[in-house]
Amino acid sequence: MTDAEPPEETPSAGASDDEVGEPELSALREEVERKYDFDDFGPEDMMEMTAEEWEAVFDDEAWVTGTELLDRVEAELKNRIARREVFAVLERAGEGNDERVLAYSDEGYAVVYADGSLEGEGTVFRDVKPSLVLCSMPEFEVAEPPENYGLPDPDDVPEGSGEFGNTILQIVAAAQLIAGVALLSAYFLIDDLTTIVAPIAGVAFLLAGVFLFFVVANARLSDRFRTEEYRNRLRAIQFDDGDRPDFVPEMPKASTVNGKSRAGDGNDEDGDYGDGDDEDDDSDR
Repeated sequence: MTDAEPPEETPSAGASDDEVGEPELSALREEVERKYDFDDFGPEDMMEMTAEEWEAVFDDEAWVTGTELLDRVEAELKNRIARREVFAVLERAGEGNDERVLAYSDEGYAVVYADGSLEGEGTVFRDVKPSLVLCSMPEFEVAEPPENYGLPDPDDVPEGSGEFGNTILQIVAAAQLIAGVALLSAYFLIDDLTTIVAPIAGVAFLLAGVFLFFVVANARLSDRFRTEEYRNRLRAIQFDDGDRPDFVPEMPKASTVNGKSRAGDGNDEDGDYGDGDDEDDDSDR
């Protein structure tokens, strides 16, 4: 009579999942590290990452929160506004546990809270979201923002920055026209000049000159249109002290606006943040 063999131990379901998931997670992590340069990781890279890629390479337990997070987000947004990557007015509103960073423009807003949650809508919300995630990472270094980072006054916006190029094109166009007129005049006034090349070249020079003058005129009109459109956007976000766009939820008044202190402002009595039913809300970083 032989002894019965002991039954084989079966791995638990949790262990099986870990054994299956760990190789896949490691493979995904290696792929993400090859795809992105984390030494030069910016908002554009953050917007390209999928949720799976994010979970594979970043530790959720190491997030920066609290006042430090708000300071980092505010500094990063100042830098991006100074580089004109973000079009927004930046405010630091509230005190203590109610403190937050608010950014808004004529096309949306975003509110960053000390716990790392974010709410808002429009282009500003999409611009602020990657900056919030990056500033939540301890490894991300936030550069010192410039002192005068805010958006310019509408009256200070120049008419256009391509006037030198337009002048050069005008000179070239004028030379083309003169050459064309000279060739055609020579063909008709000089009897010994019988070659057909002269009138063809003259017409070509004339057409090239007219085309270049048309390019210059179109460029100037486009610059003027873009400048006026930019000025109108700047005027749209100019409010009296304490006022904000209608679509921004009610919240405590700002202690600083575009880095400048607002004296004499306190919190609203009710401290209402708005119900936020219609806003996007993202607490999962």
